[in-house]
Amino acid sequence: MAKLNQEKRDSLPDEKYAFPQEEKEPIHDAEHVRNAVARFNQVKGVTDSERDAAWHRILRAAKKFGVDVEERDWRDLQHHGKNTTAHTRSHKAQG
Repeated sequence: MAKLNQEKRDSLPDEKYAFPQEEKEPIHDAEHVRNAVARFNQVKGVTDSERDAAWHRILRAAKKFGVDVEERDWRDLQHHGKNTTAHTRSHKAQG
């Protein structure tokens, strides 16, 4: 996955983050969406309502970029080291 430098992070609009207030978990492409799912439970200092909104943004981005996410709710994610269940579909997503 391409690492975002600070200049690129600063240029991303808020809606390209799962957690826009914290600028955590960019979701502007398929690789970052998969990473956001995998790291979701590692984000600290956010409320459950912020997590609900972030999960909705992740699912919307996943659909856009052709990433399948098994869990429908972030509460279904297992804690402590579960591999991501987000996988890119074989066909190209329209975006």
